[in-house]
Amino acid sequence: MCRPRAATFFFFFFFFLCSASSALAGGRAAALYSEWRSATATYYGDTGVATGTCGACGYGVLREAAYRRSAAVSGTLFGRGSACGGCYELRCVDHILWCRLGSPSTVVTAADFCPPNYGLSGDSGGWCNYPREHFQLPEPSFSDIAEKAADVVPVQYRRVDCERLGGVRFTVSGSSSFYQVLISNVGADGEVAAVKVKGSRTGWIPMARNWGQNWHCAANLLGQPLSFEVTTGGGRTLTSYNVAPADWKPGQTFDGNQFH
Repeated sequence: MCRPRAATFFFFFFFFLCSASSALAGGRAAALYSEWRSATATYYGDTGVATGTCGACGYGVLREAAYRRSAAVSGTLFGRGSACGGCYELRCVDHILWCRLGSPSTVVTAADFCPPNYGLSGDSGGWCNYPREHFQLPEPSFSDIAEKAADVVPVQYRRVDCERLGGVRFTVSGSSSFYQVLISNVGADGEVAAVKVKGSRTGWIPMARNWGQNWHCAANLLGQPLSFEVTTGGGRTLTSYNVAPADWKPGQTFDGNQFH
């Protein structure tokens, strides 16, 4: 008489444990970082993206864009701008002379393009030549993982979530026939794969990548409050309603919601 009840109890108890374990594993899987890959890294001093120049992603003054530790990446990684805003964790490996003890890591944001130099070989100055995977790091980030005296070091890298303060930022510009927005300070995986804009007198309008993280469309959105829908490279979508007021002006920046 008792055995069927006991069997039923243990069946449901086992089912509960399996379901809970699967749910926890699924939660962890969603937060897992990508696999480590091999690349190389150098550093820049007081020139390049560290100076606040707009770079190939169009972020403008990087300190204002909260990308103080910004890297230029080779064309293989840059992907014609699709990598802009992505966050990468790097660690120096396989060099006992130059790598910091214990292989500590550093996290940087892809914010510029490292151009190739086909006048030099890939292992002698042409670090960003195709198909090499290379990071040109700010000096503080490079010093986190390697001795500054090193010219170039072997590294491993992986994609990680971006930790941002405040909301996604929309820097707007446009005319009666053209509208453009620069998108920055994106959390989650940081990369932007698709953008839509909506005025108070329009439906949702898909935008196209102009360059870097500048997106545009052929529409007259003057005099309308603006809403935005941003989709990351990882497929997450965030909608921010009425971010810009009807009297927005070109060059103004507005904060929307943020990925969590």
